[in-house]
Amino acid sequence: MQDFIKIHPDDMVAVALRPLEKGRVLEVSGTQVTLLEDIPQGHKFALQDVESGAPVIKYQEPIGVARESIPRGAWVHTHNLKTGLGDLLTYTYTPKAKDLEPKEAVCFQGYRRADGKVGVRNEIWIIPTVGCVNNVATSIERQAQKYVSGTVEEIVAFPHPYGCSQMGEDQDNTRQILADLVNHPNAGAVLVLGLGCENSNIEELKKYIGPYDSERVKFLVSQECEDEIAEALHMIEGLAAYAGQFHREPVPVSELIIGMKCGGSDGLSGITANPAVGAFSDLLIAQGGTTILTEVPEMFGAETLLMNRCENQELFQKTVDLINDFKNYFTSHNQTIYENPSPGNKKGGISTLEDKSLGCTQKSGSAPVRGVLRYGEAVKTKGLNLLSAPGNDLVASTALAASGAQIVLFTTGRGTPFASPVPTVKISSNSALFQKKENWIDFNCGVLVEDTDMEELAASLFQYVVAVASGEKVKAEKAGFHDMAIFKQGVTL
Repeated sequence: MQDFIKIHPDDMVAVALRPLEKGRVLEVSGTQVTLLEDIPQGHKFALQDVESGAPVIKYQEPIGVARESIPRGAWVHTHNLKTGLGDLLTYTYTPKAKDLEPKEAVCFQGYRRADGKVGVRNEIWIIPTVGCVNNVATSIERQAQKYVSGTVEEIVAFPHPYGCSQMGEDQDNTRQILADLVNHPNAGAVLVLGLGCENSNIEELKKYIGPYDSERVKFLVSQECEDEIAEALHMIEGLAAYAGQFHREPVPVSELIIGMKCGGSDGLSGITANPAVGAFSDLLIAQGGTTILTEVPEMFGAETLLMNRCENQELFQKTVDLINDFKNYFTSHNQTIYENPSPGNKKGGISTLEDKSLGCTQKSGSAPVRGVLRYGEAVKTKGLNLLSAPGNDLVASTALAASGAQIVLFTTGRGTPFASPVPTVKISSNSALFQKKENWIDFNCGVLVEDTDMEELAASLFQYVVAVASGEKVKAEKAGFHDMAIFKQGVTL
């Protein structure tokens, strides 16, 4: 295993791949560097003297400016590095999009739905319209497990605190996300459970759902029946019979839509896990598939790299709006735009938002941007799409599922057990995390700095995703974890 890595020849810092002790002399690109301090794993050290106020380069891009003069061999982190980002910026479109070489699509074993969509799971979902019936929904889930048989893989409720006492965009967001989940192809059948007096009642929700198969989707208003649990179980018995008609069949991977997200990042995330997911994204898109990148606040500082990969001027402008709308959202609530990275990120070696974003956007690979989506908007264009959603892990992963992702790839350097409405593959940036949290982590990218090259690792990740799409359960599914969270922006009545 290497002791450190210099990511790009123009970089002014290198990253420790294991703890490095003070006084050690390293040979970096033909120059000797004596470490002036202990350097923790994932953290940076200076390869040259940096004057106070000068930019510090990593990933061939500025990751901030020096707070003070930084001598060669010094630890570079939050104590001597600060963000160089401003607020709203003016952007110029400089196209750099290059098409990937097409490849023949391999197949996975999926569920072809009546509307032509494809699911990677055949589950029955219970969707509450309002938080008031959450406990009822979870009770129904618990009692309905007797109907899990044959090709019906699971029965899952998705409680949430919203659906009433909301206004404007918040209320629309709740209805849209719930409708998106009702229409998701991983659900072979759906029970929509309402209360009856909520703002986002079933009749209102139907306007967002659009046309639906009455055999696949059933609606129950709790206030209109004597025993809502008994009635729901009767409905689920029928839904199980309907969903049980579906069987896995060969489907080209061009039908896959994969969401990409990171959380609890460390100094290796942008070196191992995120680039590996980017290489996977390129492999899938070359075979006609689709990927979605989100967490807009973690594009700040790297947004121009995505903007210049937009396929045309219209997509460029949509990406500009995507970025600036989120900045305006922060300032409208009197919050600092660049209040990032998190304490866990900093402990792992990430010093500024630019540092985090340049690592985060590695997940996008090199494909051109072919779609820019509003929060809750379904994917319409194959290839790489950008989605408006915050950095919060649960909210962003739910948004990816709502936009059509059948699977979410979640990279992490710190680890997390959370799930989302769809299979959520946990990908570690370092081998120590993979070995410590085998009950959380599904795939290890730490081997990239040990004995595996990128082409081999990307191919292995691709094969694993195909296996998950074909029915192999991820660790969170095996644990029985399912999470769902909706983006709340405004007041609560």
